[in-house]
Formats: sequence, C-alpha cells, structure tokens
Amino acid sequence: MSSNAKHTSGFSHEKIETNNLLMIVLILLVVAIGGAVEIVPLFFQKSTTEPIKGLKPYTALQLAGRDVYQREGCYGCHSQMIRPFRSETLRYGHYSVAGEFVYDHPFQWGSKRTGPDLQRVGGRYSDEWHRIHLIEPRDLVPESNMPAYPWLEKNPVDAAALPAHMRALRRVGVPYTDADIASAAQDVEGKTELDATVAYLQSLGLALK
Repeated sequence: MSSNAKHTSGFSHEKIETNNLLMIVLILLVVAIGGAVEIVPLFFQKSTTEPIKGLKPYTALQLAGRDVYQREGCYGCHSQMIRPFRSETLRYGHYSVAGEFVYDHPFQWGSKRTGPDLQRVGGRYSDEWHRIHLIEPRDLVPESNMPAYPWLEKNPVDAAALPAHMRALRRVGVPYTDADIASAAQDVEGKTELDATVAYLQSLGLALK
C-alpha cells in the first residue's frame, strides 16, 4: 500500500473539513454528548429538582399575573437570575438557586438585563407603587425607558383559562389540589390583569432571602 493511501484512509482533517455533511454530523454528535454530560446529572441532584423550604405554588391570581408578565415580554428585560457575584447580591439579594423555580414552567432565567433584576422584588415596594409604576413608570422613575402598561388596569383576568392551566401544571409536578383548581376562577373574580401582575411581582423571591 502506498504512503498516499495510508494518509487518506479514515477520518482525516482534510476529509472532515471538506465534507459539509460529515462536518455537520460530527458537530451535532459532539454537542449532543457534551450537552448530555452537563444536563443529565442535574436531573439526579436534589438541589435542582426539589423545592427549597417554604416554596409554595403560585395562587390563582399570582399565576394569572405570571401569564401577563410572560405575554407582555417583561422577562426580556428582567432576567430574574441573580448571579453569585458580590456586586449583584449586594444590590438584589441572595443569588438565585434552582430550587426556587421547580414550580415555574417555563422558568424566567435569562442573560439579558435591561431593567433591574426582579427575583427578590417581592415585598420591597407597596402594591400601590407597583400599580403606578406599571401604568406609567416615569411617574416614579423619570429616567426609566420601560414602556407603560395602562391597559392592564382595564383588562379583566381570564378566569376561565385558569383551571385548565393549573391542571396542566399539576401534570408536570406542581402540587395543586382539586380544591385549588375548583376555586381558581372564583379567586380571581373581579380582578384585573394589573391586580394579577402586582400579585405575581409581590410573590417573587420570598422563599429565600
């Protein structure tokens, strides 16, 4: 066998780099293995799969507020992920841990933070402060670039959708009882989306200080 034949047999750099399909397959294989090595062990760690002490599922009103928060894209500017750096913990409080979010589907962690992190905002301001801030942020923070959400004060909570939403969450592990689900629509009767959003914000970060 010639020396040239020996050099061209098998997976040479030249073969991989000149064959697009082979390159794609190998990249996907490496990414899949690397992802599995990092992700699979997390499913067996209690710190990532069990709720921290004191964590409770969202009430019907808080859950409705979370839906509004997602619908309006608030998570795009407020990451709800406090990183374990002194500069962040001094400003926002205890860093975020996975056990706080086991009832969140999907969770709100993100890498972008245009506005302040809201993970520990619960209880920091009054309900009235949040109401004013959501209707017109510049009434409280003149330099704010946050959009106003005045329509939330007029929109009623979609009470009819909550029981089905809570049943779906129960299927993925959120411990809602039959009584919680049965009373959901009544619990939000007469409430607006503004009431719900404030309730959600006031619930954030209370289980861990």
